[in-house]
Amino acid sequence: MPRFETDSDARRLGEALARLRRERGLSQAEAGERAGMTSQGWGLYESGKRPGLFRPDVQRRLTAALDATPEALSLALGAEAPAQAPTPPATGVESAGRAFATVATRRLQLADDELAPWAASGVVLEYEPGRWPRRDQGCVIELASGEVRVRLYDRADAEALVVRGVTGPEERIARAETRQVSAVVARLDV
Repeated sequence: MPRFETDSDARRLGEALARLRRERGLSQAEAGERAGMTSQGWGLYESGKRPGLFRPDVQRRLTAALDATPEALSLALGAEAPAQAPTPPATGVESAGRAFATVATRRLQLADDELAPWAASGVVLEYEPGRWPRRDQGCVIELASGEVRVRLYDRADAEALVVRGVTGPEERIARAETRQVSAVVARLDV
């Protein structure tokens, strides 16, 4: 059977699907669960390695899991980043295949033991703005009011982020109150 789509076309469409998922603040596992599949299955679609991504019924199923439409997927496909986008000031290094790209990180020192033993008072957290946390990963949440909270990420839905302390109950933070969520990438003892 002849292939009508090239590998690069499938990869570009998968990248557009990934862009839609990240815009909605979902992990591959969360999106896959909504679509009735594993995170690995979802990841195969995003990498362009699972056949059927060009089928309308598959696109409807995947975009519905993201509370979107196939038209939004088409728009995301057309909204690719420019080739020469300006890069932010760098303070770290990240592998991008065989080449290396710089990654801007920030630091925050904890002033309390709310997250002990995960991170105690005096520990410096290094976090990466724009990088969405995984489940049970530390995150820095900047609220619209200017308050900064450090919590463990649990999940997100269309209305709120669900986070928690190490031993405390779940806390729902409305997306409307959230300016930015960043993944903690390192804990540094000072």
